This record gives sequence, structure tokens and C-alpha cells, in this order.
Amino acid sequence: MLEMTREEFEELVSEALDRIPPELTRLMDNVAVFVEDEPPADDPELLGLYEGTPLTDRGEWYAGVLPDRITIYRNPTLRMCEDREDVIAETEITVVHGIPSYTSSGEESPVQVTLAA
Repeated sequence: MLEMTREEFEELVSEALDRIPPELTRLMDNVAVFVEDEPPADDPELLGLYEGTPLTDRGEWYAGVLPDRITIYRNPTLRMCEDREDVIAETEITVVHGIPSYTSSGEESPVQVTLAA
């Protein structure tokens, strides 16, 4: 497993978010990205999780609500990555895969994002 402090990992997540194409980041409104060490016990390889109300489901009632969440799970990401650049790339992919869940309503909410190495 790649060794990295929580602070280093959070810095790489920030770099990954900076690399997301502007056309996708413009779609993200009232979304917060969090880092947690481990995913839920029932899905130990989960890299990321979107939880919230997709844009298409937001109506006039949607005001003053807490932000949607995209959670990036540190340890599964470090277990599958070989170096810092891999961490940035996998985090970027995880967030980008969560954006369609955020921008359209679907049967899977919250949406779990699992990526294979």
C-alpha cells in the first residue's frame, strides 16, 4: 500500500479537483468534497460515494439545504495506486464518475462509485 499522510492525500485530492474539465465543474453547485479513511464495511473497495439531490430533482423547495457530498476514500485509493500521480488520476476519475449522478436523477441515489485498477 502506498504510504501517505491524510494531509498529503487531501492535497492530491485538491489537485485532482483542479484538473476536472471546466465544463463539468460549472455543473457543480452546492457540492462539498470530503476525504474519509475507509468506506462502509460492506464495500471495502469503494473509492468514492455521491450523496445528495441531483440537479434534475431540485425544485423551488431546494434552498438553504446542506451541500451534496462527494466522499473520497483514502485507504482503498492508496491500496490500488503505485504513486502520487496515480492517486491524482484515480481521484479525478472518481469525482468525474460521480458528476452524472449529481446532474441527473436516477434509480441509484446515493450513487456508489467503484473503479477497478
